Order: sequence, then C-alpha cells, then structure tokens
Amino acid sequence: MAAIVRLSSVCRRGIKPLFYQSALLVRPLAVPHKHLEQPNLLTARIHSSQNLKASSTSKAASLHWTAERMLSVLLLAMGPVAYFNPGPVIDYSLAAALTLHGHWGLGQVLTDYVHGDAKIKMANAALFLLSTITFTGLCYFNYNDVGICKAVALLWSK
Repeated sequence: MAAIVRLSSVCRRGIKPLFYQSALLVRPLAVPHKHLEQPNLLTARIHSSQNLKASSTSKAASLHWTAERMLSVLLLAMGPVAYFNPGPVIDYSLAAALTLHGHWGLGQVLTDYVHGDAKIKMANAALFLLSTITFTGLCYFNYNDVGICKAVALLWSK
C-alpha cells in the first residue's frame, strides 16, 4: 500500500510549500510481498487538482481566471502611465478597465452568495445594469469634464 503524506509534513523546518499547500503526495513505499523476498515499489503521484480531466468549462474558467489576473496587472501598470501621461486614451482605457474589473469582482461575489435560479437571474441583470451605468457615467465624465486622470490629480493637489 502507498503512504499518503501531506507536503507540509515532508518539509523538515516547518516551511509550507508555496504551490502545493493542500496537495497530497503519494510517495513510494517498500512493501514486501509475503511470498517474494524482493520488495515491490509502488508508483508515486502528486495530485495538485481535484479535476484531472479538463473539459470545455474548465478551459473557459481557466481563461477567464487568466484574463482577470492580466487585467489586474494592467490596472497596476496604468496607474503610473496615467500619472505621467494623462490624456483621453488613458481616461477611456481606465473607464473600461475599471468597469470590467468591478464587473468581474462583483460577479464573483454574486456567484458565491446568491442562490436560486430566479435570484441569480435578477442579480446578474442588476450587475449588468450597474456595469453599464458605471461605464456610461465614466465615459460621460471623460467627455464632458476633466477626465479620470486629471480628476484624481485634482483630488491629490488640495
């Protein structure tokens, strides 16, 4: 039989592994067979995810997760660019990126806390309405007022 050991117990100094904190490690264990003198070695496997077969929904979820992380990094990079080079392109890019970031974030909150088919449909409709109003309002502010970059600079100047 194989021995199942948590990776944190394998680390001698108590340092938790970064990538496989909750994964299980199945390591080889020498099990002597009663009728044979040579021990049989069992194979080793590391299970890092629950779902071993990738389906189309898991691929879409993986791409969505990657897009969320890329947008977060893009927002981090847009901060200094908006400070040093404010303009309409950055203003409208910030409006789109901030709206999409908020939409995805609130969508995850709804996924976690709203249950029931009718409630989910109403919450998603309200989320789309909120995201549309947010993007429209930010674009209106960019077009008819000073824009997002200069507005933030004005807030910091006083």
